[in-house]
Amino acid sequence: MLRISVFALVVLLPSLAEAQQAGCTPPLERMLRTELFFGRSVAGRRPVTDREWAQFLTHELTPRFPGLTVLDGRGAWRHDGHEVREASKVVVIVLPDTPAARGEIAAATEAYKHRFHQQSVGIVMQSVCAAF
Repeated sequence: MLRISVFALVVLLPSLAEAQQAGCTPPLERMLRTELFFGRSVAGRRPVTDREWAQFLTHELTPRFPGLTVLDGRGAWRHDGHEVREASKVVVIVLPDTPAARGEIAAATEAYKHRFHQQSVGIVMQSVCAAF
């Protein structure tokens, strides 16, 4: 009985993987969609300027990712019972889901937090079907 169960499991594993991949019909492929939320308020100084943002985009984001979209946003953040409303930048990135890509996303968010003294950068990731 045990041999039959193990055999059935081994036979089913490739079918499960194929079924997951089958969710994307060509030319679409399974990819990682990431949204990054960069707040522009900085405690103790003026907000991140357009020029500072452009420099961050040029030196940190563009070299890390083959393509991205930047949107202007207005956000709200509650911290210690206080609400902060601020201008923000939303960056949407779609790329193959690899450990290297996830590492670049982490490095980019850490660079922003360090450079602009931020507590956090919002990150939303989801598996999607995409083509470029």
